[in-house]
Order: sequence, then C-alpha cells, then structure tokens
Amino acid sequence: MLILLPPSEGKHAAAAGEPFVLEELSFPELAPDREHVLDALATASARPDAHAVLGVGESLAGDVARNRRLRLQPAVAAHSVYTGVLYEALGYASMTPTQRRKADDAVVVVSALWGAVGFADRIPAYRLSMSVALPETGRLAAWWRPRLDAHLGPRAAGHLVIDCRSSTYAAAWHPDPGQAVAVNVFQRRGGRLKVVSHFAKHTRGELARHLLTRRGHPPTSPEALLRAARERWEAELLPGTPRKAHQLNIVLPEDHA
Repeated sequence: MLILLPPSEGKHAAAAGEPFVLEELSFPELAPDREHVLDALATASARPDAHAVLGVGESLAGDVARNRRLRLQPAVAAHSVYTGVLYEALGYASMTPTQRRKADDAVVVVSALWGAVGFADRIPAYRLSMSVALPETGRLAAWWRPRLDAHLGPRAAGHLVIDCRSSTYAAAWHPDPGQAVAVNVFQRRGGRLKVVSHFAKHTRGELARHLLTRRGHPPTSPEALLRAARERWEAELLPGTPRKAHQLNIVLPEDHA
C-alpha cells in the first residue's frame, strides 16, 4: 500500500543537525524541480511583500526568514518535522521499530516545496503551501502536477493508494482512480451525516496508524481497505469511476468529541 499524506501547516524546526542532501531524498529525479522551487521560495521570501505572496501573517516572520536559507538549516526526518493533529494521531514515535520501517516504506508526503518526500527523508522546517503562487512557478499545485505524475505514478504502480490528503494537496497529483481510495470523514448529527473538518485530520492520522500497526497483510484492494477500516470505525465504500477514485467514508458517532 501507499499512504499519501499532506504536510502540516506548522513544522518543527530542528535545533541542530546537518543540512539536507538533495540527492538523498526519495524521488531523486525531482532534484532539478526542487532546486527551482527552493530558489523561487528564497527569492519570494526576500521580497518586501513576502508575507502577502506566501499568504502568511507577520507573526510568521521567523519562518519566512528561514525560507531564505533552507540549504543551511538543520535537517531531520520528515516524520519529525511535520507536526499537528494528523501526525500526532499517527504517532510515529510510539511505533515499534518494525512498524516504523513499514511507515518509512509506505508513507509519502506530498509537499509544495519538495514535490513528494518519504517519511524518513531528512528535510528542514519551511513555510510554503501548495495553494501559493510563486512569481517564478505560478500556483504550485498546477506546477507540480505533471512532474509528480511522472514519478509518483511509477511508485504507485501495483499498490493500493490510500489518499489522506486535503483537497489543496490532492490537486497536485491524481493517482490512477482504479487503484486509489480517497478518505473522507463524517459525523452523525441529528440522524444526518455532516462533514467534520476538525475531526478529519485526526481520523485520517488514526487510520494511517491503524493500517501501519495492525497485524496481517496490508490492504491491496478498496474492499480490503474497507474491511480494515471497519475494524475500528463505521465505514462505507463508494465505488470509483474511470475519472474518480473510490471513496472511503468513515462515519464517527454522534457523541464523538
């Protein structure tokens, strides 16, 4: 299986460590594209209107300043850099060594800066969203799409793709609908199903952890994924189409908090 995650908005900046080595990242063929975005981000972050370009407030001035010198910043494994609700629910640090190796192999984070990185790839903390349009690239989701298709497509071949990304990051690469399942989260309220964005990240992180830590073989089909999800949650599977991935809908109870 291949689990696609979005990066977190906030990131943990390492206090010490060697800078990243571009050639050591997963998907090394993306190195020239990563160089281009690194340069474009550094240039944009040095502009007088950098905060407006990057869509961030003045309180993040330190993050914007760090963007200008990312090649010199300490780099650590991506699973330590990305923080927030989804990654806390996934709980990489509390996994066994075997489970961590499984996560390192199965998880790919789709990133506005790197295109895509593996969970064990060493990267620095940065500030850049896929919704941003850098002056030298245009909107990053559209810029990355053909580049990711050329390299994530072969990586996904033969695997069930479990897509836990937000819509912003899902726009950057569309896996083959026949082998992909997008994960949605709903909650019962007054007898009806409601979208619950504040629970969605946490539940997707819990699902990723469940798939990485449960016994048995990883799911290889949408139906097998549904069975695995039902070990923990009420869930249903909506079949895909030639242009749209299958949809796994996880339903939280009305009293979930």
